[in-house]
Amino acid sequence: MSRRLALLTAAATLLVAPPASAQQVREVHTTVKGWTQAPGPRQYDRLPITKFGPANARTVLVLVPGTLGGRGDFTLSARELVRRVPGLQVWAVDRRSQHLEDTAVFRRALRGEVSTEQMFNYYVGWLADPTVTDHYRPPDLTKLGFVADWGLRVQLEDVRRVVQQARRGGRRVILGGHSLGASVAVAYAAWDFGGRPGHRDLHGLVLIDGGLHGSFSKVRDEQTARTRLAAIREQPFLDLARTRLAAIREQPFLDLFGLGIPWITGVMAETAAILALREPTAPSRLQSFPLLPDSFRSPTQLTNRGALGFAFDESTSPKALSLIHVRAGNVGPNGDWQDGEVTPIRRLAETFGQEPANGVEWFYPARLNLDVDAASPLRTTPAGRLLGLRLRHAAEVRLPLYAIQTSLPYGAVLKGARRFISQSKVPRDRSVLVDASKTDSHLDPLTAAPSRSRYLKTVVPFLKRLVR
Repeated sequence: MSRRLALLTAAATLLVAPPASAQQVREVHTTVKGWTQAPGPRQYDRLPITKFGPANARTVLVLVPGTLGGRGDFTLSARELVRRVPGLQVWAVDRRSQHLEDTAVFRRALRGEVSTEQMFNYYVGWLADPTVTDHYRPPDLTKLGFVADWGLRVQLEDVRRVVQQARRGGRRVILGGHSLGASVAVAYAAWDFGGRPGHRDLHGLVLIDGGLHGSFSKVRDEQTARTRLAAIREQPFLDLARTRLAAIREQPFLDLFGLGIPWITGVMAETAAILALREPTAPSRLQSFPLLPDSFRSPTQLTNRGALGFAFDESTSPKALSLIHVRAGNVGPNGDWQDGEVTPIRRLAETFGQEPANGVEWFYPARLNLDVDAASPLRTTPAGRLLGLRLRHAAEVRLPLYAIQTSLPYGAVLKGARRFISQSKVPRDRSVLVDASKTDSHLDPLTAAPSRSRYLKTVVPFLKRLVR
């Protein structure tokens, strides 16, 4: 963890040479100082961000990732946006929890400095093979109970520091995000920051398959909020540093696979993506890994590329995990992946297999989902009061709004956007609502081929009207 912090600090002004596919888009990996009053040690206050596009741009689009997402989710689409919208810069923002990750061996694997076998064993192989001694050492989760208070307020106060920096020199700021990140953007506009409404910092909102007003789950009553908060504070996990069976309390992180190892979801996703990039047609290692949930296991042998597509494509991925779905194609007769829909498998692999800005979040604060669910009505409720939500200015918001929905929320995103427009002063004639539910799954706006991206085709004209 300290090594990662040192690297982030050293890279504060590093201009990273983009790959050929980036077509010379300027990309800078740096940090912004977040909210210094957040719970926990001050070492987590630096927020990793990536800036895409010209430094002299007069408009900045700040984007927040969704549940279990990292700033790398926006890399491919951000490159397209700054090429297509003159005068625009895009800032993709990580949460403070990214500091808990150890991605050094992933970076070395992408540079070809270690083999894919070494990478695999370092991150996941050791969990099933006790002979692997050089491996990832997870942080002691028993010492991270303060993350149970990394909820919506911490997220918004952090994002505000990024927005304030983006506004320097009179620049205009548009705030957006994907999935829960879009919910954060709406909450920011309605939030009371010590008497100042959040919407006064902004010139527009971009909601990529997310939002409030019922776009996802909602919590209004105090007892439900209190019960969920207690579960976040007391959820058991497996302390792998001591024993594979000992149940320890105080686990404030989302555990998507239910294995008691919250970081395994992000690690497996990044491992699968890098294997698909480095050895696309080699037999998949992950398919035979004992801790891979059965729902991700194919009855036939898959290549690394085939396994990545099998895990993420909406036709084969578990239906309950629609938040990771794309529409990419299908497994061919030889177990390799065949492209055929909106997201090419290469772009999916590039999104989740990149460093230093990865597309996953290994340690996602469960409290954030609870707070966003309680913020859904965009007004004060008993649950909101318990959780300290400050949603006082929704009716005053007068910002141009863009929203796109995919198949995930079953129409709820656009319904929520319309409710927000009706509740607020958002101008209807400056609102763009796009229904991509018949063509896109949840991740497709971030990963689709530019020529097939409904998101790019519709958000670019919206942004051009705001950029000056």
